[in-house]
Amino acid sequence: MNTFTQLGARIRYLRKKMGYSQEDLALEADINKNYLSDLERGRRNPSLEILIKICFALKINLSELFKGID
Repeated sequence: MNTFTQLGARIRYLRKKMGYSQEDLALEADINKNYLSDLERGRRNPSLEILIKICFALKINLSELFKGID
């Protein structure tokens, strides 16, 4: 599994752990739902700004987001 696929799986896991749908997280993070869907599938290379928005919405820091990703 490549890094983007691992990151997408991690975002999906954390999103579900918070009880958010993709739409919920997209709204909280102020990003497009389709973009989030692509991220979770490992099809996008997110910017640092997007990752920070996702972390803020999930109430975690960047190190927590990347935990377990090789």
